[in-house]
Amino acid sequence: MKKCNEILAKILQLTATMVELADVGDEAREDVGCGVLHGLVRDSAFKIRKAAELEKDDHIRKGWWPEEKKSVKGNLPERAPADCKKNRTEH
Repeated sequence: MKKCNEILAKILQLTATMVELADVGDEAREDVGCGVLHGLVRDSAFKIRKAAELEKDDHIRKGWWPEEKKSVKGNLPERAPADCKKNRTEH
């Protein structure tokens, strides 16, 4: 695996750990300040994860991500977000 993909995978793992830590911390908090901090960690993890997933998708399209290189997903046409939302409400 390319070094850039290894780092990207570690970033995705880090965001999962950040969310887990924020959840555990939120359950154990004893004041509002800790709640704010845990919320900040969780929100940051989601923002980082979104950016990392977009980058991973870009690497998949370029053929740099070997695990998903031959995936059927890569051959499907991309749909606009409005199309996805429309299909979800029809079910």
